[in-house]
Order: sequence, then structure tokens, then C-alpha cells
Amino acid sequence: MKRIGKVAYELEQPQELVAVHPVFHISMLKKCMGDPSLIIPTENIKIKDSLSYEDHVQILDRQVRKLRTKEVASIKALWRNQFVEETTWEAEEDMKKRYPHLFESGENVDQGTNSLLSTL
Repeated sequence: MKRIGKVAYELEQPQELVAVHPVFHISMLKKCMGDPSLIIPTENIKIKDSLSYEDHVQILDRQVRKLRTKEVASIKALWRNQFVEETTWEAEEDMKKRYPHLFESGENVDQGTNSLLSTL
């Protein structure tokens, strides 16, 4: 909306984000050339009043990379409302901490696709 001083900007925000302060330091902003086809309506995500949402993730693959002194396991995650081309590789240990119930079933990630419904 407008520049505030030399290092801050006030941004126009959607109605559902009125609880978030609209002034941001320039170090937090990045130039964005948006693709309107990638915009997901917040109604589809079902953002709660606490600004949290339920997230779905599917594990598509698993790999173990060998470093000099250790092995690091990663999983390929497909997040809800993302295209297959936008999958991310996540550290398996981090995912186990964030979503322990995803790994409790005893199923091996290598043997198929696991799904997750979790509240962030």
C-alpha cells in the first residue's frame, strides 16, 4: 500500500489475515512475479481463526545419502494443493519429529505411499 520510512512497507492483506500486522521490514520482502494459476483460495485450505490449518502430505519416495561419517535418510513429500513437480525432499528425522504418527504404522516408506493428516 505504501512505504513507511526507509526500510518498511505497509502491505494490503486479505480479510482473513487482518490479525497479522501489515507493516514489514524490507529484509522480509522478496520481489514476486506471481503466477495466478498457482494461487490457492484460502477457503480451500480452511485456515482456522488461530491461523493454523490441517495439512496433508503423501510420501512418494525415500532415499539414503551416504556422507563421509554418516547416512542421512530423506523422504520425498507431496504436500496438499501442490503439483507433483513441486514435491520436496525432507529429512526423515525432521518429519518423524513433526509427524510421528506417520511412521507408527510399521509400514516401510519404501513399500508404498503413506498419507498424513496433521494440524500444524
